[in-house]
Amino acid sequence: MADQKRMPLVEALDTFGRQEPAYFAIPGHRFERGISPELRMRWGDGVFRYDLTEAEGLDDLHHPEGAILEAQRLAAKLYGADRTWFLVNGTTCGNEAMILSAVKPGEKIIISRNAHKSALMGLVLSGAVPVWVMPEYLEEWGMYGAVAPEAIEKAFLREPDCRAALVTSPTYYGICSDLRAIAEICHRRGAQLLVDEAHGSHFCFSERYPEGALRQGADVCAQSTHKTSGGMTQSSMLHCRGTLANPAAIDAALKLVMSTSPSYVLMASLDAARCQLAASGRKMMERAADLAAEARRLLEEISGVEVLHGEELPGRAAAAADPARLVFSARRLGITGYELQERLFRESGVATEMADWENVVAVVTWANEEKEIRRLAGGVRRAVETAPGRAEREMEEKAAENLRLRTVPEMAVTPREAWFAEGKAVPWEKALGCVAAETAAPYPPGIPLVCPGEVLTEEVWDALDWCRRGGVSIHGPADPELQSFRVIEDV
Repeated sequence: MADQKRMPLVEALDTFGRQEPAYFAIPGHRFERGISPELRMRWGDGVFRYDLTEAEGLDDLHHPEGAILEAQRLAAKLYGADRTWFLVNGTTCGNEAMILSAVKPGEKIIISRNAHKSALMGLVLSGAVPVWVMPEYLEEWGMYGAVAPEAIEKAFLREPDCRAALVTSPTYYGICSDLRAIAEICHRRGAQLLVDEAHGSHFCFSERYPEGALRQGADVCAQSTHKTSGGMTQSSMLHCRGTLANPAAIDAALKLVMSTSPSYVLMASLDAARCQLAASGRKMMERAADLAAEARRLLEEISGVEVLHGEELPGRAAAAADPARLVFSARRLGITGYELQERLFRESGVATEMADWENVVAVVTWANEEKEIRRLAGGVRRAVETAPGRAEREMEEKAAENLRLRTVPEMAVTPREAWFAEGKAVPWEKALGCVAAETAAPYPPGIPLVCPGEVLTEEVWDALDWCRRGGVSIHGPADPELQSFRVIEDV
């Protein structure tokens, strides 16, 4: 029986430190002794005694046999996985490894268009060919939601030789796809279901949350433990389950994309987060759900403010939503999400996770306090009472017509071919009809309007041009102001 009260890696680090060794290994700061005195004064000394390397008794993340292996096995037991890997490059390297392990050069993989940009990195590294599917668009909220199982089914009918599907669930907005139905579709064809579950590492600790990806039949999933489950920033986990996934291939892929100098501070935080979740996960996550419910109640008392409820999501794809993810909008008052987020911080000192043209997203966790919930609601009330606002019709048209991708552009060459192709910068006005050498995604939410290797169609060019003229942040281009754009010649 796994002893979830233990923290094997933390214990090994403690044991090593108590020996007060004469240390001649990396890192160079020698515990706290070589750290800047100013930083020690601010941080204290404790964390620096955990910043070590693969010294005696501390194991090796790339070939674990001791404390790290034991810690990973405890995590696998807790999450119901056959095998779990600790990640110190965030879920980015997990997504890359999933793709690398599942598809080879020239093989096809279904990918939801709202995938994180790390999925594109995985395509470049693997040489796989993406078969894009669009998530459902929620008109009322001006955002993309879940991926419909029917969309996955149609993608397989178009491209029956797809070897895997990668779905992002939950989305940044906390919206989940029906992974159980999608898994059944994939498995009938012998294809793996890979899930970017970066925002759902906390789901399996209370029935008030959607079921986790593994429990719904996913073969591999990557989770950002640091986002919602207590790990330090950049600490994540990768889990696999079942017979379709190849653990040896995943292990090899991680060796390719993950640092060879893994942070023991981050790994120790994963070990400790798992121990805390095993002991108190239900209590922690139910507190988060309760706090978020109170926030919704208070926000709905503010005239003109709308709050997203998972049970009211339109469309057939949505399976559920994260009850601790708070999405709200003052669009009916003509106030953009960007403006509302900025005013919340400037006027009330309330920091939220993200905003888009219409909405603001706040991540509520067990570590928040009741007074912070009241402060959030009070800040929103203050912001909407004093903000000038814009015409509702103007705002809806901008969001609906200019930021929504209706047709995925034609792929002229694969992402890997585009990455290595000779490209050049052309004036923005001359980029129409060319093959993109770079990504262009309005951020947030970061869904690419065009990816490398795709044709810059009139629809995409017009949407990006509106973003350019309107000052919307665009991620991907070498010239973020879009005075020029890199294209591929001779395609």
